Amino acid sequence: MSAPGRYVWVALGAASIAFHLGLIFSGLVPNLLSRPLHMLLALPWIFLFAAKSKGETVSGVILTLLGGAGTLYIALNESALSDQYGFLTSNSQTAIAATLILITLEMARRAVGWPLPLVAALALLYGLFGQHLPGEFGHPGIPLESFLGNLTIAEGGLWGKLTGVSVSIVAVFVIMGAVLNAGEAGQGFMNLATAAAGRLKGGAAKVSTLSSALFGSISGSASANVASTGAITLPAMTRLGYPKAFAGAVEAVASSGGQIMPPLMGAGAFVMVELTGVPYTSIMAAALLPALLYFLTVWFGINAFTRRYDLKGLPEEQQPARRDVIITSAFFAVPFLILLERMFIGGMTPQYAASVAILAAFLLLFIDGKLRFDFRKTAERLEQACLNTGRQVAMIASIILCASLIIGVLGATGLGVKITSLILSGSGEMLWPALLLTAGACLILGMEVPTTAAYVICISVAGPALQQLGLAPLQAHLFVFWFALLSTITPPVCGAVFIAAGMVGENWLKVSLNAMALGLGLYIIPLALIANPDLITLSEHPLSALIQFVKIGLCLAAVSYGVIAPLNPTLKAGLTIAGLAGIFFLPL
Repeated sequence: MSAPGRYVWVALGAASIAFHLGLIFSGLVPNLLSRPLHMLLALPWIFLFAAKSKGETVSGVILTLLGGAGTLYIALNESALSDQYGFLTSNSQTAIAATLILITLEMARRAVGWPLPLVAALALLYGLFGQHLPGEFGHPGIPLESFLGNLTIAEGGLWGKLTGVSVSIVAVFVIMGAVLNAGEAGQGFMNLATAAAGRLKGGAAKVSTLSSALFGSISGSASANVASTGAITLPAMTRLGYPKAFAGAVEAVASSGGQIMPPLMGAGAFVMVELTGVPYTSIMAAALLPALLYFLTVWFGINAFTRRYDLKGLPEEQQPARRDVIITSAFFAVPFLILLERMFIGGMTPQYAASVAILAAFLLLFIDGKLRFDFRKTAERLEQACLNTGRQVAMIASIILCASLIIGVLGATGLGVKITSLILSGSGEMLWPALLLTAGACLILGMEVPTTAAYVICISVAGPALQQLGLAPLQAHLFVFWFALLSTITPPVCGAVFIAAGMVGENWLKVSLNAMALGLGLYIIPLALIANPDLITLSEHPLSALIQFVKIGLCLAAVSYGVIAPLNPTLKAGLTIAGLAGIFFLPL
């Protein structure tokens, strides 16, 4: 990239930062102004920055101009459009609406591939022609002006609640993560993890687990986590003679846990805030113990694998100096502590708290791990923060906007209610069959679309059914969110495994099988939090939650050893059965 071109993208990234942070302090901004501008800022990153060929660049320029014109039309006419109540009044408005929808589909295709926009396209076709379907899955028909209007000029569809979450919360935390990653925070994660676990048996794998948990808590992306921490941990494991399939599995599994690890947890957690009405701090508290159990299960799995392989710890010369650990850890600890203090003690909203943490992380960009100031390196860090913000905000916006179309169609046609009814009747109105049906739907959908989109779609159709069968809203949402994560390590489509396998040079299926054994927690814990609901009540009933945490942790250890360790077959079966029985049939 040429220097002038780079400056343009840095300026666009800075504009995205200024816009999203400015919204926090600008009072009430109409949704039909802020949300289209959010899409406007995302367009060039998807269509131009990520273009891989001259053809994509040329088409990207056209699509960016068309999308920019459409979003600016909505933003500049928001007052008049809000009085139309989602009904298009002219052919030009219909053309703008159709253009925005098609561009949204193409944004998602370029950002995350075909599956998500295909699901959205099928939903749109159902909305347009579903009245011709026989039976209960048909709908009465919706006038084109109302159907397209509700999706594009009203506060539903493209500009609905999900997009509002992307604008006002997700983008702010993406900025925080980008600023932290531009500085020394990533090295701080690695140093702290290495100091804590590097000397232990299987130490390199445990370093990968700890560093991925820490890094994942700000990245919220399994793929980004594998690519970043894996660049350091995978060579370390292979140098020590760890089997490649095991090394790739450790990184894939540990990285997948980032989306459930407080305090940030990825975009899905912020969507959960909006959909449940539960405060973000309460969702953090509810998710903390299950997330810790997940990483403990990975730790237990590594210990079980040490009985099968000779997994050495890191040699002394690869251990960081204590001074380096303390200094570099401060680069992520200070912003994290500020974020938590402002939310839990200062009583600020997550957005305000994140803004203060971003300021602290920004100031830390001016010094390095040796506490030295270097103007050139500082400028590079600021550039990296701007570029990463622009790219990541656009990626999430593309996913959220496309998912918003699906949710808009579900609401307009009543299809969501019909699928809910189907789940209830298919399960015989019994909770556990309904949970298994929902889990299967999450797994199938999660293999094809990003975790956040899979969660949103599944909870929209299955959430009401699960709540009708007695689940608390937060239980239902956490259950669906966890199962949406399964795709990261479960064949045939497992993104984190594909990346880790490629980086370590091993067959992806071998990596996936090892990952499924190590990642037992991802399969068992969501079921465990249904059988043991006190596990997610840390903020209301801490003692009960901690008792369940200890019980489930011990049982998961037994299951991990039963599945992984090279033991007598009878002992393996006994440990596995005892662990599962303790989780699901031993009340405390």
